[in-house]
Amino acid sequence: MKEPRPRDEIDKLYKTKRWRKLRPVIIARDYGLCQECKRRDLVRKGVVVHHIIEAREDISKFWDEDNLELVCLACHNRDHPERSGGDKKVKTKRKVVKFYANRE
Repeated sequence: MKEPRPRDEIDKLYKTKRWRKLRPVIIARDYGLCQECKRRDLVRKGVVVHHIIEAREDISKFWDEDNLELVCLACHNRDHPERSGGDKKVKTKRKVVKFYANRE
């Protein structure tokens, strides 16, 4: 069995007051539903507020609400197989396009 990854500074961010306030905002925004399942036309309760771009890849996105989504445990484990003893998933580069409203 693989040894668990040692805890670090990023793990401490999940215990902050700021995270405890942000988490319910994301849960409410996503109506308590797994967004990954929703994209596959399934309805499942979400339980994990997930970073789309991992905090270890880009710490500047840790608090970015656009980088957070609610997912069920099964979808989260699929995104992070290393947490259940598997090999780390090879990430594909995502192109993120943001649209902003103008005053017109």
